[in-house]
Amino acid sequence: MCYGTEFTSRAILKWANDNGIEWYFIDPGKAQQNAYVEHYKRTVRMEWLDLYIFESNAEAQKIAAEWL
Repeated sequence: MCYGTEFTSRAILKWANDNGIEWYFIDPGKAQQNAYVEHYKRTVRMEWLDLYIFESNAEAQKIAAEWL
């Protein structure tokens, strides 16, 4: 999670704990900890989001599946 606990409700944290899901937070001021995710998001944006005007969510999902 890249925004820390300020955007995380107690209900979500309780649900995650009850379901055995661990949360990892990026330290404030340590954006390099998120480099892999940011690189992936940039790749998605540059390689297919910027190439299309989507008419529906279904169309976006179809194109995303083909891209993957």
